[in-house]
Order: sequence, then structure tokens, then C-alpha cells
Amino acid sequence: MLETAKQKRPLLRLFHYSSEFKGRISFAIIFSIFGKLFDLAPPFLIGIAVDIVVYKENSMFASWGYEDPKTQLIILGVATLIIWIIESLFGYLQQIVWRNLAQVVQHKLRMNTYSHLQELELKYFEDRQTGGLMAILNDDINQLERFLDNGANSIIQVITTVIIIGIVFFILSPTTAWMAMLPMPFILLFSFGFQRLLAPKYAAVRSKVGILNGQLSNNLSGISTIKSYTTEKFESGRIEHLSNAYQQSNRKAILLSSAFTPLVRMIIVVGFVLMLIFAGIDALNGGLLIGWYSIMIFYTQRLLWPLTRLGETFDQYQRAMASTNRALDLVDTPRQIISGELSLPKEQIRGDIMFNNVGFAYEGRPAILTKFNVNIKEGETIAFVGATGSGKSTIIKLLLRFYDVQSGSITLDGNEIKDLNLQDLRKGIGLVSQDTFLIDGTVKENIAYGYPEINYDDLVAAAKIAEAHEFIMNLPQQYDTMVGERGQKLSGGQRQRISIARAVLKNPPILVLDEATSDVDNETEAAIQRSLEKIIVDRTTIIIAHRLSTIRNANQIFVLSDGKIIENGTHNELLEENGQYASLWRVQTGERILSSN
Repeated sequence: MLETAKQKRPLLRLFHYSSEFKGRISFAIIFSIFGKLFDLAPPFLIGIAVDIVVYKENSMFASWGYEDPKTQLIILGVATLIIWIIESLFGYLQQIVWRNLAQVVQHKLRMNTYSHLQELELKYFEDRQTGGLMAILNDDINQLERFLDNGANSIIQVITTVIIIGIVFFILSPTTAWMAMLPMPFILLFSFGFQRLLAPKYAAVRSKVGILNGQLSNNLSGISTIKSYTTEKFESGRIEHLSNAYQQSNRKAILLSSAFTPLVRMIIVVGFVLMLIFAGIDALNGGLLIGWYSIMIFYTQRLLWPLTRLGETFDQYQRAMASTNRALDLVDTPRQIISGELSLPKEQIRGDIMFNNVGFAYEGRPAILTKFNVNIKEGETIAFVGATGSGKSTIIKLLLRFYDVQSGSITLDGNEIKDLNLQDLRKGIGLVSQDTFLIDGTVKENIAYGYPEINYDDLVAAAKIAEAHEFIMNLPQQYDTMVGERGQKLSGGQRQRISIARAVLKNPPILVLDEATSDVDNETEAAIQRSLEKIIVDRTTIIIAHRLSTIRNANQIFVLSDGKIIENGTHNELLEENGQYASLWRVQTGERILSSN
């Protein structure tokens, strides 16, 4: 019910969200109102000019003490000039204030949305496409900016026009004023009805563009796979299908929104014709001054014809509100991983880790860990090995609180990690994963990621420990070489060594290596192995590995199967047991093949 209520009140949600800018909003509204007030002055001045020319010394101006018609026209001309300057000034001010307001609201919403998105748990991202989230962060928030740039100002000016002209009409000719106002309630009812019809149409449009962007993002990130399998036509067909769906959703919305203006014009013309005829008859009979009649005819047009643009304004409004709902729904998404309040600075972390009867299952899947127990002592190097899906990487995700355990607990130095400040916990753990993330920047920026103020000599020292310095010095701009998006200008081994250098620079008390050498050649693996031997000294190290050669010196090796520890011990102890670990070792070293010959 709460979700439905929110969906029905996007404008109220937006006002509440933008409450810190209420001063700017107030000024923007005031400038819009006064800008429209002075914009409505010319038809009134024209009516007075007609009155002067027709009645001369007997005009309304004469009653104010200026009987000479020429003097009256000069005064009217000066007044017109002043009013025109003031109207132009307010027009300038309203444009500046509204556009700047659009920029600050857009910036705040984008930053809050992105910041909140970063705080959400991994599960949220695994259930959604990256392109769909990009559509919210970019296209949806831009829709809101476009509405605040122009649409909000248009709505305020239409309301101001209706109120001011309605008052003028009832002052000048109460008997005929209602004729001009007659179409107003019908137009408003018609507009609100259209708004209700358009809202789901544009919600569907925003949904379709999110799906399309998701597929585009997925395809571009996997372009090498598409090329290698020569599936360009297949992928083009998928994009065409999604683009057609987006086009069809837009077409339905356009078909409905385009009907608004012609239908409103038919309603408007009724009021204009009635005013033209009956107010004209009143003027012919002497009940209405010719100047006043001129004012009412001009004002009838100024009142009714702008309403034909309500269709465009409502179209813009509905697009913006659909986008606002999507963005604010994301901002309102509750976080499931909540930081604890207990502070544990990196310098104070010893590195004692204990998994106590831990149970965990991914949503909709069987349990991957059941009553899992492991005690990792300070300064130890331990390793987890096992088949894919045995739970190795899940252990790391739980330790970093990418997910929370569903039963049991994980403690660090005797403290439950749920009680620890999340930033402190993660700052104390250095992760080097198989999937290396590099920013689109320089080598230097990637090594110093998270520590931009680091001393350059320390950065180089970290690169040397990671055995990355030599290849970096052979790059075109050395440490200032751009690595490209996700480091695509570097080889897999080079990316991995930069990732290790980053971890060295972080100097965490706990180091986690998740398949850090699985995708590199033997030479690179040897270089990385030499680096790791230096890095793991005096720190707790957890290694997830398929290549058993990288963990033979670990203090303790745990063999996992279906989330359970089936063997544990040192490398030599496990070989002596002649169990699954020994079998894996023989396969990787070729002993089984040799013995069979």
C-alpha cells in the first residue's frame, strides 16, 4: 500500500525531497508570477491606446488629469517601455533561477541515488541489470531536469494567467466574463483525465528504456565474446526487438498525448466565440467601452490559447514524474547490510577470524554453507580449495559483509563483524580477486586507488613488491600511462599485478587472495607468487585457489565440498592422507598421467 501511495504522489515526493531548496523554489515561483503579470500588461495597454484614439479628451486617461490625447499617448508609451523592461528583467531572472534550480536538484538526486546505490548489498545488483540502473542515474534524472527547466515555470504561468485574467474580466464586465471562463473547468477536468491516462504509459516507457539500456550495456561489455562467436546479427536482432518494444511504448504514449491539443482547441474556441459575440453586442449597446472590449478580446486569446500547450506540458510532466518515481524508489530502497557502531581502526586489527556454525544460502537456492566452522589465527596463512560451487568465494563475501550470515556468526578479534563499523571492517581487509577492477585512469591512479594522497615513493615501492615496476617502466608514459576502461590496454597478468600493488599500498592486517593467479601464465604466476611471499609476512592471509602450487606453504589448507570441510591440514599432511587434495595435486602436477604410462 505504501508503494502504491508513493507512486500516486510523485510531485509531493519531489517537493519533500527538494525541501532544502525551498528558498530557491520560492524565488523561482515569485519570478514566474511577476514575469507573467507584466507579460499580461501589453493587451491592457493596447486597450487603453484604443480608448485614447476613439474617445480623445473623453478617454479614461482624461479622468486622471491628462486631457491632451498626444500627452496621453506619450505617457502610455513611457509606461509601456518601463513595463516591457521590467517584464524582460523578470523573464531573465525566472530563467536563471529555474535552470539553476533544475541543476542543483538534478545534481543532488543523482549523487544521492548513486551514493545510496553504492551502499546497497550485492544481492540488489545481482537481481538487476547494470544498464537499467544507468538509465535511472542518467536518463531518468535528466528528464526531471528538463521539466524543472521549463515545464514547472509553464504550469505556474498558466495558473497565474487564469487567476489574473479572471479577476480583470469580472471587474470589467461581470455579465460576460463567465463566457470566457466557461471552458476552464472542462479543460481542467480533461487535463487531469489525460494525466491519469498518460501516467501508466510513461511508466511503461521508462521501464522499456531501462531494459534496452541494460542489454546495450551487457553487449558492449561482452563485445569480444560477441565477435569471437560471430553473433553480431543475433545481438542486433535482440537490440532491435527491445528497441521496437520501447518504440511501441512511446508510440502509445504519443498517440494519446498528441490528441490533447486538438481536443482542447475545440473546447477553447467555444469560449472565444461567445466572448467575441456577446461582449461585442454589449459594446455596441454602450454597456462596455470599446477599449475594455479590446482588452477582453485580447485577454480571451491570452487566457485560452496557452492552454493548448498544456498537452506538451503534461507530456513533459508525466515523463518527469515517471522518472522521479524510479529515482526516488531507488533512493528509498532499504539497505539490508547495516553498519555496526563499534569502531576498530585498521591499526588495531590483529587478524583473529572465527566462523562459528555459519549457515548461508543464496535466495532461491539450496544452502551453500551449513554449520561451517573455521578458526583463523593472527598472522596465519590459510587456504580454501575445492570444486566450483563448494562455497569458497562465499566465505570471502560473508567476511567482507557483502552478504550477512543467516545463522551462526563471524568474529574478528572476538567482535562480531555485524557489530563493527562497516568501513573499519573493509579497510582492514585487502582483497585481490580474479576479476580485477581498474578505473579508466593512469597506472598511478589505479595503484593509489582509495589513497589518492599517497607518497609517490611509497607507491613505487608497492609496485616493486608486486613485481609490477619493471613492466610499468616499459609503458609509454610509465606510471602516467592510461590503462583504458577496466584496464583493457593491459594484459591480464599486468592488471593482476597492479591489483596486488594496490593491496600492498593499502597495507591491510588481513589479506584475501581470491583466485589471484587463475588466469595468468606460468611466468606471471611465478612473479605473483614471489610477490605474495613478501606480502603475507606478519598478516593474516586467506587464499582461495585452484592452482595448488600457490598454497603449498600455507599454515592450514581446508578442502571444501558442498559447503563442508572434508579435509584440512598442511600440504604435506594432506598428501599423506591421500584424499581429495592429494588427488587434485596429482592431476595438476601430472603424477597420475606419468604413473599410468
